[in-house]
Amino acid sequence: MNVKQIIADNLTELRRAQGLTQSELAAKLHYSDKAVSKWERAEALPDTEVLYDIAMLYGVTLDYLVSDHKDTPPEVQSVRKRNRIIITMLSVLLVWGIAVILYVNLKIALKINYWLVFIWACPITSIVLIVFNGIWGKRPWTFVLVSVLVWTFLASLYLQFLKYNIWSVFLIGAPAQIAIIMWSNLRSPRKVPTRNKDPKEHRDEDKSE
Repeated sequence: MNVKQIIADNLTELRRAQGLTQSELAAKLHYSDKAVSKWERAEALPDTEVLYDIAMLYGVTLDYLVSDHKDTPPEVQSVRKRNRIIITMLSVLLVWGIAVILYVNLKIALKINYWLVFIWACPITSIVLIVFNGIWGKRPWTFVLVSVLVWTFLASLYLQFLKYNIWSVFLIGAPAQIAIIMWSNLRSPRKVPTRNKDPKEHRDEDKSE
């Protein structure tokens, strides 16, 4: 199978996995649906910049887009996915394990009932999930996890200084959430029309010159 067909198959599979139509994907990339259709029929190749945008959109690497995954047995893919989940969950458990150890030590050694250690474990857990999602996950989840991080951090801060009743700290979350939403909608600027041509048309134009 040639590279063009491999890319076409991967683009089709990823788009369907995200539940997008060709028109919806085209709108996100600022291209026409005809261009997307040509890519998925292996009649044309998106340029490197577009491939990068697509990889960012789907939360995969460029290497993933140009690699043939059909030869990978389903059981191997299943094992990889399971291992990633297990590694992620072990990392989360490590955070909460440290929180438990810290709580017990403070309780025994200093007679301090510092239950807030479990509250602070929530934003730390969000950070761990953001890191692993950046490695293995999909880009849209990053924005969800960043939102969770912002609000759990503000809640932890509020509870830490509960006696001061600093409820206004939550006001910080509003502009932060708006910024996250705007960040999630960032796209690379692109000129729409001229790149929808088939590569054969470009070769014909070069010959005519």
